[in-house]
Amino acid sequence: MSPSQTLTRPDRAVSPDHAARPADGRRTRSASPLLGKGVVNGVLIAAMLWTILPLTWLVVAATKGYADLYSTGGFEFARVRLWENLVELFTFSDGLFLRWLLNSFLYAGVGALVSSMISILAGYAFDKFRFPGKERWFGLVLLGVLVPAAVTTVPLYLMASDLGLTNSFWGVFLPGLASPFGVYLGRVFSQAYVPDELLEATRVDGAGELRTFWQIAFPLLRPAFATLFLFGFTGGWNAFFMPLLMLSDHELYPVGLGLFMWRQLINTDQDLYYPLLMTGSLVAILPLVVAFFSLQRYWKAGLTAGAVK
Repeated sequence: MSPSQTLTRPDRAVSPDHAARPADGRRTRSASPLLGKGVVNGVLIAAMLWTILPLTWLVVAATKGYADLYSTGGFEFARVRLWENLVELFTFSDGLFLRWLLNSFLYAGVGALVSSMISILAGYAFDKFRFPGKERWFGLVLLGVLVPAAVTTVPLYLMASDLGLTNSFWGVFLPGLASPFGVYLGRVFSQAYVPDELLEATRVDGAGELRTFWQIAFPLLRPAFATLFLFGFTGGWNAFFMPLLMLSDHELYPVGLGLFMWRQLINTDQDLYYPLLMTGSLVAILPLVVAFFSLQRYWKAGLTAGAVK
């Protein structure tokens, strides 16, 4: 058959349903990402409202007196008496709330600094040094991560009782220094931030191990240290069960336990304790907010390194 005689197949008629099918497919595919984004945005908005609304209510409640707490809506401002509430808060019972704040800064702030340093040093040692049974010891650390803190609270209380540390600053401070999770993160961060080749170069130049750590490794681990400090400070500031068991002297209470004590006394004088409780709760969360925003860039960098590793 010659090329001029090549048969051509006549075009087939396309039904309207078949012609519309690709367009419907495109619409379905383009609608799926929009639907997914809508679901994600809806979940994020719900989570944001779940977090923001209680804080907003607390800010509004801290500006009210006892009568206004019940005569106005939860998110409705009345006569603003925030300054009067603050003065009453810090002068009540000879400045007892200020004492609780100082205790919390000691338990959480100083404790988080020491605990973070111990975790960084231990994690660095597990990562960079070789010693007999290293992985077995690290396995014990990981077992400590799996044990809930509430399970160890009563044994720690019994040990502190035998040592005479109950109802003292050290009974709450010392147990918070050990952090298996912090040691684990310290090793992960050391693997991510500190190259072995850099340490070998400093050792060849004659630097000792302590000098190598403080001048070479620790500056590289500052984001990790800030991350561990933020975790430790948040956990220490919100600690409740351990101080509840260890302490009986209300002047040694952290701020969370002190507010709980006021909550227990609220029925004795509601006009007094309700404003104290609302204003004290607002003041108690401010250090956490300041710590979070001041360490935010280090915290993000530390979490990114840990996630990549």
